[in-house]
Amino acid sequence: MRLPKRQVMVTVLTLALAGTSFGCSKTGGDTAQPKETASQKMTNGKYDPPVTITTVRGVPGPATFKNGETIDDNVHTRWAKEKLGIEIKSLWSVVNANNAYDTKLKLALSANEPMPDIVHASGEMARLLIESGRFQDAGVLFDKYASETWKKAMAEDPTVWYEYTRDGKRYGIPALDYDYNNDPVMWVRGDWMKKLNLAPPKTIDDYEKILDAFTNQDPDGDGQKNTFGLSVGFKKDKSYGNHFGVSWLFGAYGAIPGIWQKQADGTLAYGSIQPGVKQGLAKLKDWVQKGYIPKEAPVWDEAKAGSYVSAGRAGTFTGPYWSEAWPMGDLTKNDPKAELQTFQLPVGANGKGMHFATHPYSGAIFINKEMKNPEIFFTYGNYLFDNVADPKAGSEFENGWAKGYDWDEVDGKVTTDLAKIPGGGVRVFFYSLLMTQGPRIPSQNIKALVNLAQNGKPQTPYERYWSQLAPPIEIQSSSNVWNQRQNRVMTAYTGGATATMTDKGDYLNKLEMETFSKIVFGDEPVEAYDKFIQTWKAQGGDAITKEVNEWYKSVGAK
Repeated sequence: MRLPKRQVMVTVLTLALAGTSFGCSKTGGDTAQPKETASQKMTNGKYDPPVTITTVRGVPGPATFKNGETIDDNVHTRWAKEKLGIEIKSLWSVVNANNAYDTKLKLALSANEPMPDIVHASGEMARLLIESGRFQDAGVLFDKYASETWKKAMAEDPTVWYEYTRDGKRYGIPALDYDYNNDPVMWVRGDWMKKLNLAPPKTIDDYEKILDAFTNQDPDGDGQKNTFGLSVGFKKDKSYGNHFGVSWLFGAYGAIPGIWQKQADGTLAYGSIQPGVKQGLAKLKDWVQKGYIPKEAPVWDEAKAGSYVSAGRAGTFTGPYWSEAWPMGDLTKNDPKAELQTFQLPVGANGKGMHFATHPYSGAIFINKEMKNPEIFFTYGNYLFDNVADPKAGSEFENGWAKGYDWDEVDGKVTTDLAKIPGGGVRVFFYSLLMTQGPRIPSQNIKALVNLAQNGKPQTPYERYWSQLAPPIEIQSSSNVWNQRQNRVMTAYTGGATATMTDKGDYLNKLEMETFSKIVFGDEPVEAYDKFIQTWKAQGGDAITKEVNEWYKSVGAK
């Protein structure tokens, strides 16, 4: 899938933290190592003679190289061989544009070609690897060989294993990602609030006052009624409940569309057919009728909705803490006097709320059954988690992965600005075997930003990097993300398409989006939602619910 420009940027920015440094381990530099085998000897933490890990690579589009290097021969692969005695070799690599990596991997798998030792995959590709029978129970290996740092990071959300679990076996090691990165916050034109003497919104009722004022009280001062309270796009599937949608509005009534929510009895139920959704649709319909939301919103995506804010046409937007850069990146360029502020998402009159969040992983790492010494991979992974994830001051890699690549000293000062690095800088973390982004402790990123907001200056190398990278609005916004964390809800179902989803899913998704759109933006009454529930259940929804709950039991969910 092609990422929008800002999402690519955010990927680069957030991934960069994983690449800021290799620090000393908390045990004084002696990173935990798997027990060596008779055939693989280690001396001072290094295999001697060197050993090899084979893989295949989908090189990210933003990845660049310098000094004639390639994905197979670069500063990081040389480091791995020199430091750990591990040579990383690719059977093949491809620039991962237009799903090229999955396409090539599927062809290799169907042709029964040799598989490498280590493969990263996500979604449908991950399912195919599991079903191929060519990859081993990686969970057993993880329990045996992973360092405590890695295990602790994984334990922050044990559900990350569920997608890759079959019959009690964990076939993929989840590639951990930063948590909270997609949690939405409320973005508001602060200059408009000041002009109209408006207070920060704490409840939906408070927020409605802002919507009305931004729509009807000429906040831009041009004498025309040409502004809207909220800019939002509903073009994409599940967009009523995603990180750029209005999950928080529905959440104020106790449900989030498009996700599977755990019920009081421990079973899973589809969020879009829960009672609170009807109230949320009624409220949205009311806002549209009052002119608070542009009527073009059903055909807008988040990029268009964000650009509407940056054009000065709307005063509020909901999206992640980095949304000021994308999709609202041109606001201050278009209007230097414009001021954005962020707040926690408004909640219901009872003080309760929920909002959409995502699980902290992106795909998984699979280990070939034919890999004779899988502990070698954990030697590599453990070192990165023990030394890179939380870099220590004074360590060899305190400022980045490699001097002259992603950091350097310019005029006597350390810089991580790629444009200032002699010869041009590159992000070395893209070369990592850990899903090309290095080790990530899920909660570390948000905690670092919150610490920066509270302390005003960095306390660690990790925080120092982010103090250079994140603008003040993002640092402030992260506190809103953190302070509303008790309201975040992630889908409880991560098992991929069930049999009935494959057969009926497209129809049911289309039915849902069309029904919601006709209610909110058309002439359908809110009562049409009741008929939607009946149709959804009868046309496959009940069968899907049964399959989803069978899966939930099969993975040992609690």
